Amino acid sequence: MGKVVLVTGAARHLGGRFVRRIQRDPEVERVVAVDAVEPAHPLGAADFVRADIRRPAIAKVLAEHEVDTVVHLDVTGTALGAGGRTAVKETNVIGTMQLLGACQQSPRVGRLVVKSSTTVYGSAPRDPAVFTETTPAKSLPSGGFAKDAVEVEGYVRGFARRRPDVAVCVLRFANILGPRVRSPLTEYLSLPVLPTVLGYDPRLQFVHEDDVIDVLRLVAHEPRRASLNSGTFNVAGDGVLLLSQCARRLGRPTVPVLLPAVTWVGSALRTVGLTDFAPEQIRLLTHGRVVSTVQLREVLGFRPRYSTAEAFEDFVASRGPGLLPPERLAGAVDRLADRIAPGAVPSRDSYDGA
Repeated sequence: MGKVVLVTGAARHLGGRFVRRIQRDPEVERVVAVDAVEPAHPLGAADFVRADIRRPAIAKVLAEHEVDTVVHLDVTGTALGAGGRTAVKETNVIGTMQLLGACQQSPRVGRLVVKSSTTVYGSAPRDPAVFTETTPAKSLPSGGFAKDAVEVEGYVRGFARRRPDVAVCVLRFANILGPRVRSPLTEYLSLPVLPTVLGYDPRLQFVHEDDVIDVLRLVAHEPRRASLNSGTFNVAGDGVLLLSQCARRLGRPTVPVLLPAVTWVGSALRTVGLTDFAPEQIRLLTHGRVVSTVQLREVLGFRPRYSTAEAFEDFVASRGPGLLPPERLAGAVDRLADRIAPGAVPSRDSYDGA
């Protein structure tokens, strides 16, 4: 008998992609796709079950389909349809609690994969240069999706203690980019003019949606020789990009704003429905965040195909041209910087290998 894999969040883009991909693996017998709403995309030969993971009925789904592998992707920062932030938080936190309770009751479940985020580390002025999986956050997230992710991971650790026979893997993804990914960050980067925090140029990391699917598929199966796919792993592409580099490559001008005024700008953007400029997003775009992926390579045995810069390039290619051609914008910025402080500011080319 092959694996029976249950995937939550199947109505979302990444969930649908993973459902279609995992069912092609020869060791998988059936895929059960679960979501509270009907997906707008095809799911191949998967069995779709319309179920709300916030309800105890999810335990019946695991039992009836004899599920042995659970891939929990319904941990997200954006709403799908109506409901807003309240519904998102309930699905993230209450939904995870119900799902873990169902897994704990099921003697068949032997592997659990949970999608998390590097937002659990927060973003603060005294953060270390690079976070490892064991680095404590200097300032724990106080709200939004980041706080949800912290709570979700806490419940997962409790489940792992109660069911030591289950292989548990938590993947902390950096900001996910791709041609079809929609998130608060992609909405921000799609603005015609990017508001930034005056005096700050944060370092950012990205992971391509193709790499997200590949690593999820890897950890949903038994570990390969000389690797271990249980534990917590940071997932990000090689290298970093400065926010100023991102703006140049997009061809979008920036508007530096004093830090106290950024909250007002965020509220204005939310009011007109342009983007969810939440406090956690403001902290990221102020202080940045960089994580180590040594464990991803050496323990999990996975190397992303896309670097941070390459993932961003693919995202840029899917967007329309900015107000200013990237080459002209970059050249103008470099010339202005050189006039202000000759030789003090490196050219954009010196960052490309970052």
